[in-house]
Amino acid sequence: MSTPAADTAPPTVERTLLQDFIALTKPRIISLLLVTTAAPMFVAGDPSWGTVALVMLGGYLMAGGANAVNMYLDRDIDDVMARTRLRPIPSGRMHARAVLAFGVGIATAATWMLATFVNVLTGALALAGFYFYVFIYTRWLKRSSPQNIVIGGAAGAFPPLVGWAAVTGSLDLTAWFLFLIVFYWTPPHFWALALNKQRDYGNARVPMAPLVWGERETIAQMWWYTVLLVALTLLPVTWGGFGLPYLVMAAILGGLLLLGVHRVRRADSYVKPAWWVYGYSLLYLALLFVAMVLDRHLTDWFAR
Repeated sequence: MSTPAADTAPPTVERTLLQDFIALTKPRIISLLLVTTAAPMFVAGDPSWGTVALVMLGGYLMAGGANAVNMYLDRDIDDVMARTRLRPIPSGRMHARAVLAFGVGIATAATWMLATFVNVLTGALALAGFYFYVFIYTRWLKRSSPQNIVIGGAAGAFPPLVGWAAVTGSLDLTAWFLFLIVFYWTPPHFWALALNKQRDYGNARVPMAPLVWGERETIAQMWWYTVLLVALTLLPVTWGGFGLPYLVMAAILGGLLLLGVHRVRRADSYVKPAWWVYGYSLLYLALLFVAMVLDRHLTDWFAR
């Protein structure tokens, strides 16, 4: 990883190694996972900031470990994909076994920390997400089926369960619906990227949906998953899981996402609208979970 242009001093070995270790964890991806971990904690109850800090650290280490092991397993295809060939292993900056040891090590530390200082269920759910991502998605589905993102994407839906269990020590209907929201969000989000990265995936022989089903079918699937997603986000209101403030915010956010995917369907060239959907879907999920927290606390405030 290069140093900032404004920094003219030559990088030291220690600094380069630190940058590479951080890069292995994919911090930009983890930031969204942490939002979907933290928000359910404040929906489920009133956690102490110490508990929140422990869960955030444990969640980062667990997800970072999974991402590092993913880079170890995908080191061959990372070398032929333009967007991944500068990662630490294919660039030659780090040895593959060191990356594997790092990933397993921090995931093990996360499991111990969450199980010891939060509760066993939280640690077990975080570890289940790790195993699902590494073995079900990366090792099995990614290179064998265009359903890789659909089924394997469930790994990214574990953080809401982790956050909920950290506060309550159990899982209820609302927690599982948070899981399903992330699950149904994943296909349209990643397929929007896949549409614009087909050459990369083709070079790596990864059977992403646009390459197997074709672009039009992939876009049609994006639309129906988005329709199901938006409907699902509104469903918890029917049993009192969330109230009117959440309903309004979820409807607005979902409407914008539907409009974006509709533009992908209708555009002569899907490139720009697909990039918009990819970027907005990140913001959408974060704001949706923030809306849950605001709803719960606004409802409590008005009830006093």
